[in-house]
Amino acid sequence: MPEETIDQYRAQRIAKRDALTKLGVNPYAVRTPARDGIAPIKAEFEKLEAASPKPAEGKHDGPKIAGKAVAGRVLANRKMGKAVFIDVFDETGKVQVYLNAKSVGDAAMAVYDQIDLGDFIYVKGDVQRTRTGEVTLFATELKFLTKALAVPPLPRTYKDESGKEITHDAFTDTELRYRKRYLDLMVHADVRSRFEQRSQVLAAMRDYLGKKGYLEVETPMLHAIPGGARARPFITHHNTLHMNMYLRIAPELYLKRLLVGGFERVFEINRNFRNEGIDATHNPEFTMMELYEAYGDYHSMMEITEGLIRHAANTIRPDGNLVFKWGEVEIDLGKPFARRKYSDLLREYAGVELHDVAAVAAKAKALGLEVHEDHYKLADQVLEATAMSHLIQPTFMIDYPTAICPLTKAREDDPRLCERFELFINGVEFANAFSELNEPTEQLARFKEQVEMGAKSADVEAPKEIDYDYVEALEAGMPPAGGLGLGIDRLIMLLTNTHSIRDVLLFPHMKRDHSHGAGGATQRAELAVETLIEEISSPELRKLGKEVAPIIGRLEGLVAEFKVAQGAKK
Repeated sequence: MPEETIDQYRAQRIAKRDALTKLGVNPYAVRTPARDGIAPIKAEFEKLEAASPKPAEGKHDGPKIAGKAVAGRVLANRKMGKAVFIDVFDETGKVQVYLNAKSVGDAAMAVYDQIDLGDFIYVKGDVQRTRTGEVTLFATELKFLTKALAVPPLPRTYKDESGKEITHDAFTDTELRYRKRYLDLMVHADVRSRFEQRSQVLAAMRDYLGKKGYLEVETPMLHAIPGGARARPFITHHNTLHMNMYLRIAPELYLKRLLVGGFERVFEINRNFRNEGIDATHNPEFTMMELYEAYGDYHSMMEITEGLIRHAANTIRPDGNLVFKWGEVEIDLGKPFARRKYSDLLREYAGVELHDVAAVAAKAKALGLEVHEDHYKLADQVLEATAMSHLIQPTFMIDYPTAICPLTKAREDDPRLCERFELFINGVEFANAFSELNEPTEQLARFKEQVEMGAKSADVEAPKEIDYDYVEALEAGMPPAGGLGLGIDRLIMLLTNTHSIRDVLLFPHMKRDHSHGAGGATQRAELAVETLIEEISSPELRKLGKEVAPIIGRLEGLVAEFKVAQGAKK
């Protein structure tokens, strides 16, 4: 719709809002009278109708339910002489409302004249079926609730010349649907249904774990040291403490501290943040379920992973049909999940042995991968490039190289391998689990090795710092344990047959919209400089003395340049 037309419609709506005020009606009502859900009302009426005798032929004196009230958004508005038909929608469904001056009075009809599509109203009256066969609320009371100033992209249903019913979807721009999810939800019932299913799956998972004795807990989302996974973190700054902090990349190390403290089964469903790219299966902010079980191991974690996913699937498919279509493939969640060894898959699909350094490097080069000194990380990249796409049905890939698993117990029969699995479905990773390393000396050595290797290879995802507090926690004693991380967003993608993580996130990350000017960019720059000043003045940094003096000098110079530029602009 052209900008001029939108502005014209907006002006009309503003005029109607002002007209309501002149009528003594608040266009944004403070309170809504008691109301019923639309779907329950219709169900109650149809049940009454089924139990009532049919009216005589030619008569229309069927059953009715008196004094029902609904509130919702106006989807359609049809005026036929002195009679009015309005379609009202709430989260349970849609109902036709009939009103005229005789039933609601002249004052209410004056309010009706100010109604636009997208507005919210309250109506009360008797529910009957019209002569054309539609369940209808015959209004005796009308109350205005909210004026919508924006022209909503509501769907429109009409009949063409042949009488065929046509539904016009007025909101099809994919990027706008993500950016303005409120409009997407308003227009598309299937999108609302998907997020309702997501909520039901999460509730079912909590119920499943609760019945198995797991305690739901909450751990910090701001970390002093990022840990628990390989990922580049988001950095923020705590002004009062004069310290940088990191949005968590995983809750793992805090959850395992709870095992040290005496809890035996804990889980958390919450957000993780990883400073990475955005694609069909990745979003910088995503939901994970992590659980830890004292006296468990990666075998018990396979059992609970399979049971948890199957329970979630049954929530979507209560009929027991657990074959899910995901794109062009059918995924059977009802059958036992396959278990394949990491080294066997590397041999089968890449043609190399896991511990053969020269062969792995040659294969990596042939695949066009960058060859580097971290042999087992390179082997992992080769495996990802060759084997993942073949793992269609649910498959636990087990027994990873210990060198790339700093938090996992090594196998007793071959310390080069560790007790870890990842679950793959249709080539996508869904879960990651270990027999948890609980030996503090070995854990410290693994942390040091990982930091040193990351510095050597300039790996931005490798840890830069050792979490000594976690090592001290292990020294207090952590029982043998199994741990699991399950990606909620990817599971919902599978269960709802969607192909982008953005379709299962209510508000996925988008590039910033600069249509309202550059004020936001200036504000962000000023905030960044304020944070820099806080960092420069921190006692923690200053006490390092000569070691950081040149860096502080350069930072102070940058701050001074910024202030001069801002002063000139003003």
